[in-house]
Amino acid sequence: MIVWLNGTHGAGKTTTSALVQPLLPDSRVFDAEKVGEALMDITPGLPWTDNFQHWPPWRQLVVETARRVLEYTGGTLVMPMTVLVEPYWREISTGLAHHGIPVRHFVLHADQDTLRGRIADDTVLGPNSPFRLKYLEPYAEAARTWLHAEAEVVDTTHLTPAQAALQIAEAVKG
Repeated sequence: MIVWLNGTHGAGKTTTSALVQPLLPDSRVFDAEKVGEALMDITPGLPWTDNFQHWPPWRQLVVETARRVLEYTGGTLVMPMTVLVEPYWREISTGLAHHGIPVRHFVLHADQDTLRGRIADDTVLGPNSPFRLKYLEPYAEAARTWLHAEAEVVDTTHLTPAQAALQIAEAVKG
């Protein structure tokens, strides 16, 4: 099984995934961003884009890597990864379904003021990361049009990452 943690930058996906993992027996965290980083290291580079998710190989390799890891280890993969483009989500989720891999899709949501505050106070990527800020409106649009209907929404506005992780783990365990 895959527990996919979606949501925009600053919602708490990476922090929450690390807290969900110990709550789910036989689980591992797989950050699909690492697949994008590998593709960005190809030289000469792939055609320019502002987001590696626009490269079709990224989406295909995320499916294939998750499939192969689960085939090798079994258990559950906890995957923190923002996917805001509906056709990209469809491609990934359909690919995983084709291999018989069930996906629990969660969206970590927070209101815009909370997200802006988290981005402003980020000590890892630095305060007011332009990269993170530019995804606030695309996230809001995806949330309005398809994303929240596709997933189980966990509102993290007033939750600690540990509380969000517990809520997700309890939902998965059913």
